[in-house]
Amino acid sequence: MHAWLCETLEGFDALHWRELPTPEPRPGEVRIAVQAASLNFPDLLVVEGKYQAKPPLPFVPGAEFAGRVDALGEGVTQLKLGDTVAAIGVTGGFATHACVSAAHVLPLPAGFAVADAAAFAFTYGTSYHALVDRAQLRAGETVLVVGAAGGVGTAALQIAKAAGARVIAAASSDEKCARCRELGADATLNYGRENVRDALEALTGGKGPDVVYDPVGGDLAEPVLRAIAWRGRYLVVGFAGGAIPALPWNLPLLKGASIVGVFWGEFVKREPQAHAAAMAQLARWYASGAVKPVIDCQLPMRELKAAYARMGSRQVVGKVVLVNP
Repeated sequence: MHAWLCETLEGFDALHWRELPTPEPRPGEVRIAVQAASLNFPDLLVVEGKYQAKPPLPFVPGAEFAGRVDALGEGVTQLKLGDTVAAIGVTGGFATHACVSAAHVLPLPAGFAVADAAAFAFTYGTSYHALVDRAQLRAGETVLVVGAAGGVGTAALQIAKAAGARVIAAASSDEKCARCRELGADATLNYGRENVRDALEALTGGKGPDVVYDPVGGDLAEPVLRAIAWRGRYLVVGFAGGAIPALPWNLPLLKGASIVGVFWGEFVKREPQAHAAAMAQLARWYASGAVKPVIDCQLPMRELKAAYARMGSRQVVGKVVLVNP
């Protein structure tokens, strides 16, 4: 097998495409012949040692991938050879083969494209947990999605629409805003050139968004929080902007607003039944066409460094997917 090996925490430029022995699954594991893997923002952080999960060196990055089961470990009965599956919440995806716990593997329903499956669970699972579970989003409410052109942003936009909400998509360029409108956004906000508070006041008739989905953080957080509606819910999803904001505590007090943390990975571990129900609903929405991963581009697995560079330059709309021949 071949794999991208992280041997030092010096970033993606220090990764090496190595030939390694093809692993055999241990009890409770399956081996997957990886057909597609997607790049998520945590994949950028983990090879720099900046993510909360820190795998021991050396390791193969890639937390979300899909492929075919080609070996079963002892005791695995819920899967069979040849099953097409997705794997989440693990390392090892940026390779030709990976051994993972069967508990982290989801069999794919008929009609679920492998490339879509490799770009689905992480972003759609996060966004569903955030909007439906944590924010208790109701039909007719207004959702502001910050960073709406990114992987979790495009997922949040689609899920909010599927739940019957009105969506304001905030992105950093006119081109990204236009793409968000194509994906169903009711209105857009270019925070690269517009005054955020003034724009939100105009777009909501002075009321403000009921729910804010924010995977960006940084300098945008305070003006957005100042614009939130009475009893609004501010979802803290991540800090792709780099800085963790320090917010004045009087702002949620004045609006009766809630600051709501979203940690999907921990939710999956602590509440597996709720996670399974969420993924089942997402699969139904996928089958109906209500949600579908936005794939920015597909690159050969050997071009992982180019994919990392594209993500780091903020060019990506949706997800980058790496494929094996």
